[in-house]
Amino acid sequence: MKKSTNILFLFLLLLVSFNSVAQIQGKVIDKNKKPIEFVAVVLKKQIDSSFVSYGRTDANGFYTVNPKTKGAFFVSFSSLGYTKQEQTVTISDITKTVEINVSLKDEVISLNEVILTAERDIIQKKDTIVFNVKSFLQGNEEVVEDLLKKIPGLTVEADGTIKVGNQEVEKVMIEGDDFFERGYKILTKNMPVRPIEKVELLQNYSNNRLLKGIEESERVALNLKLSDDAKRVWFGNVTLGYNVLLDENRYYAKGNLMNFGKKNKYYFLTNLNNTGYNATGDINHLIRPRRFNQPASIGDDKSIMSLIDLSANPPNFKRSRTTFNNAEMASLNAIFNPTKKIKIKTLGFFNWDELDFYRNRTDNVSINNLDFTNTEEYQLQNKKRIGFGKVDLIYDLSKTKMIEATTKYQNATFTGASDLVFNTQSTIENLDNPVELFDQKISYSNKFKDNKVFLLTGRFIKETSDKKYTVNQFLFEDLFPNTNANNVRQQLDQKMSFAGIEAHILERKENKNLLEFRVGNAFRRDVLRSQFSLLEDANFIDNPADYQNQLNYTVNDLYGKFKYQYTYKNIKLIGDLELHQLFNSLEQSNEKITQQPFFINPSLGLDWKINNKNRIRTSYAHNTTNAEVINVYNNFILNGFRNFNSGTGSFNQLNASALLFNYQLGNWSDRFFASTIITYTKNHDFFSTNTLINQNYTQAKAIVIKDRELFTVNTSLDFFIKKLASNIKLNFGSTKSEYKNVVNNSELREVFSTNYNYGVEFRSAFDSFFDFNIGSKWLANKIETGVTSEFTDNVSFLDLTFTINDKLNFDFQSERYFFGNLKTDNTYYFLDLDARYTIKENKLTLMLSGKNLFNTNTFRNFTISDIGNSTTEYRLLPRYLLLKVEYRF
Repeated sequence: MKKSTNILFLFLLLLVSFNSVAQIQGKVIDKNKKPIEFVAVVLKKQIDSSFVSYGRTDANGFYTVNPKTKGAFFVSFSSLGYTKQEQTVTISDITKTVEINVSLKDEVISLNEVILTAERDIIQKKDTIVFNVKSFLQGNEEVVEDLLKKIPGLTVEADGTIKVGNQEVEKVMIEGDDFFERGYKILTKNMPVRPIEKVELLQNYSNNRLLKGIEESERVALNLKLSDDAKRVWFGNVTLGYNVLLDENRYYAKGNLMNFGKKNKYYFLTNLNNTGYNATGDINHLIRPRRFNQPASIGDDKSIMSLIDLSANPPNFKRSRTTFNNAEMASLNAIFNPTKKIKIKTLGFFNWDELDFYRNRTDNVSINNLDFTNTEEYQLQNKKRIGFGKVDLIYDLSKTKMIEATTKYQNATFTGASDLVFNTQSTIENLDNPVELFDQKISYSNKFKDNKVFLLTGRFIKETSDKKYTVNQFLFEDLFPNTNANNVRQQLDQKMSFAGIEAHILERKENKNLLEFRVGNAFRRDVLRSQFSLLEDANFIDNPADYQNQLNYTVNDLYGKFKYQYTYKNIKLIGDLELHQLFNSLEQSNEKITQQPFFINPSLGLDWKINNKNRIRTSYAHNTTNAEVINVYNNFILNGFRNFNSGTGSFNQLNASALLFNYQLGNWSDRFFASTIITYTKNHDFFSTNTLINQNYTQAKAIVIKDRELFTVNTSLDFFIKKLASNIKLNFGSTKSEYKNVVNNSELREVFSTNYNYGVEFRSAFDSFFDFNIGSKWLANKIETGVTSEFTDNVSFLDLTFTINDKLNFDFQSERYFFGNLKTDNTYYFLDLDARYTIKENKLTLMLSGKNLFNTNTFRNFTISDIGNSTTEYRLLPRYLLLKVEYRF
């Protein structure tokens, strides 16, 4: 296998060495001989008008495009406000550069006439970039996510997160309407590509239309434009698949039904599979979308924080390889426009899933003359049932006034059961956790002047979580001697209520300066009830005194926030000042204490756009945060079969200072783009732990320690090499931290942690039947506590794409994992296959999907901590070959 891999790598290097190609370059000017910026330059083959390359003029009007091969081509030049111009060129020598200079004429547009123009592949319209989809399709796209991977400048990460440059998109809309907010992965992982005609990239995006041009926004969003034949008609698709190897029962089923009319829009979808495929992404992005410090975002960060969870903690590689699932999902979505002023959005989401997880682990602990080894054979089954509904009402009172109301309701049940062999002793865990959420938000917006907007937002949230956790073994003889207990039970009931109101004024000055002022009140009440019981079989024995909690924690935050942005030429100075008057109340242990702290959070930032290619951003902030409920409860809670945790039992406000520096060279759409971010954080106070470690249990109590430091550097470089018709990416990251804790009643000890990651990725863009993507990434970790532990791991991948013709294509994805600290079984290989054959265009398609074709059954990795190291073996989803049929209607 290694020999064949090396031969394949050598073959690719030979291909690259023979792909030196010519360039077409020049300058675009107007009738006054002034350079025109942002002109789209598109290169197509004359023989079939197929897309070859794309460029864009810079501030001086210069452009460069790459024909990649010999032949005859069309070169088109288009920009809003100018008449499109097209020229022909023949490339006969791939070692020479051809120069084409053009002068564009002003385009006269009559609003009373219908103007027919040839379609353009990429159009820049102020803050919007429009991509003509058919220019980027290769035939192997099934869902929207597959299409977006082909759009220049967009990156789709392994979990489905979509980024423009280094920034995640705010939402993905259809015909200007948003169905899923931050939960857009439900859309991009399920909606078929066929009806999409254009993709719009919206820059400087505002979630509130009245804030457009007033607020300072660098957010980006995507809008999917549909073809005319997909509007006002019902259409969809059905995909069915089954494992043809028959040794494992693996299936996949998906359906979409849609109708996007002018007044009403409907999108119904379902997905059922047990192939490890996650069709939803993180569902919390749909239920609890967070918009940090944005207008009308009060309460976005309020939710119950889980203290008990049976989680899988999978290794750092494809989640689908360790996910033994049985998932069923349905989403019913509609948008109604009963009048021109009213829009109603409804969403119903239902998800059922069974997740099985298998892990064997060996923990080696060595600290303060204490040495022992624990072994675990762990089988976990989590079941979840989620029902979620949302109604949005948008009422345009006038062109300058509107009301938005959002109502959410969630009812969910999460259960977990583990079969654990701990040091040869069989142990069973069970967890039942029903969750209920109600969330109501109302926002009023008034653009009372062209440059001024007033917003008033109110919100109410109520959430409950009741957990019953049982362990059928008793491992705590040292903590509770002289007892006949042989099992334990932990009951944990949590309730959270939030009510908030905020007034917000934004004023954009004539000189581009921006003034913002907010005043508001946020009230949060947490109720926490925990009961730890010792049992003999089903008989109650005792509730130990230091292991029960009865807590009411109330925080009322009366605040004012002032922000001013001063603009001088290409420099922006941003000052931010927050004033908080808190009223804290804590009731526990039959005692009530109150506190009224006042603090100020200032920050100062600079944004210097040196020119169109160079930008520097830097900021300093001092921040004081109030303790959460998980930090203040005073007695212990069992949150794992052998782990107890408790808070400090008192109020705390923690102080921190942070410095940030960011240098950006180029823009995300340029041939060369580089960015470096450096951050330094000084925690003047921070929560640490005083931990008692025993072979059978650990008991950790939160403590407040002075002074912790964190230093991070992240650098990325993205460069398109025209002569190689390929793109290269380089990444480097480093994190250094210093923190302190107490273990087994020792003195306060310092822990130094250093992490490095660095990698390279090389992606081809050949104008041929073959493309590849190859890359490698190294991860290094070192922890020092008087004793140094360290390791270095490597992950490499090679993806191959073969487009045989318009009907047939193949994709191969291979991965190699290497773990430096494992003496044996330290290298793993994986190979996946996706093939697609179109039987009848836009009607019937046959697909073959193979995963883990080398049939790797287990996977081991090595991790380190400040108390020892762990070697973990994971069971993997076995090989399968799924034959799928897609029918479109």
